[in-house]
Formats: sequence, C-alpha cells, structure tokens
Amino acid sequence: MNLACYSPPRNYGLNLVYHDDSIIVVNKPAGLLSVPGRGTDKQDCMSARIQEEFPDALIVHRLDMATSGLMVFAHGAEIQRHLSMMFQERKVKKRYVAVVAGKPETDAGEVNLPIITDWPNRPKQKIDTANGKHSLTRYTFLTNDVNMNTSRMELEPITGRTHQLRIHMAVIGHPILGDNLYGGAVSESADRLLLHAHSINFMHPLSKTAMSCVCETPF
Repeated sequence: MNLACYSPPRNYGLNLVYHDDSIIVVNKPAGLLSVPGRGTDKQDCMSARIQEEFPDALIVHRLDMATSGLMVFAHGAEIQRHLSMMFQERKVKKRYVAVVAGKPETDAGEVNLPIITDWPNRPKQKIDTANGKHSLTRYTFLTNDVNMNTSRMELEPITGRTHQLRIHMAVIGHPILGDNLYGGAVSESADRLLLHAHSINFMHPLSKTAMSCVCETPF
C-alpha cells in the first residue's frame, strides 16, 4: 500500500447495496481508503464520502485500500455498537473472491497461521507462531485458468486480522494477483489487487431479520 502517491478513484457517487434507517451497505471501489489517512491529501475516503450524504454514518469495519467490495456503516453510535459487537463475536459472515497464482492441491481447505505486524516493514504483516494472533482463513476453489496458471477462489476470513487473506494466500504459495506487498512475482500481473468483498451476512441489529448482501465481483 503506497500512500506516498495516494490517488483515489474519482467520486461518481455512492454505490449503495442496501440502506435503511439503521444501516448502510456500500460497495467500496479499489484504491480508496476506508478512513482518512495522515495528511490533508489523504482525507478522501469511503467514510468521508458516506458522511457527505449521511452525516450520522459511522464506520463499523474496514477494507484495505486496495480491496474492493462490501462495507457496512451504522446510523448513529448505538447501531454502531451493536454491529461492532457482532463483528467481534464473529456473528458476521464475510466472503471474498480472489484470483490467485497457481492452483491449490485441494478444492477446499483452511490456513491457520498466526499473524503479527512486521514493525520494521510496516504496513506489512508476517506469520509468527510464537507471538502472532490466532488467524484462520477458509478457502474454496472455484475455477482455474490453465493458460494463465491462475485460480479464482472464494475466501472466508474467520478472524479479521490486517492483510489476513493476502498473507495467508501468499504463505501457502498462491499469492493474490496484483498484491504489491505479498505477491512477489505476481505483484505486477494485474493493475489492481484482485480481491473483492463479495458477500456479507448478519442479523439486522433492530429487526433481527437475516441480512444477506451480495456485490458482483468486478474482475
């Protein structure tokens, strides 16, 4: 993630997936920060754009700048608290679609490797079996492009560590295309990180009805 030359995508208006008096679900474009960064040139972000239209909107969770897809916002602090608790208690199910290098040996599996911040090389994270936080990702193989030697995968983060999906895929030998932090040789293979928050499922904090939001993968 290079913020030295932050150039957010043009604002064509909000791409709302769902909205009511309590919650907002929006499709964040790749290349846009979730929250403001340091410096006046990094104030354009998803939360700022949301608050232009909904001044009481508060962020509940974040996506990496390079990742596109579904983000949930709350109308007011009380709804934010309810939604944040659901995320902390892992009552929110998120699924991502990614294009990775190679083809996994099995059609489904999981990566259970602890992650910690790589402080000398921030914002990078690293695997640390002694001091890292428990981090679990489940994956499902979808399709394979034999000519390109790539695979489309569905990824489910059971925990929510920074860069979790990116580093877990890289560690098992299938880095996500376009990943300039963990992609190695495939970092230049796409003009963006091919990772998209495709679906999210949770109970509505007020009505208690099951919410299922889906956002088409743009690659």
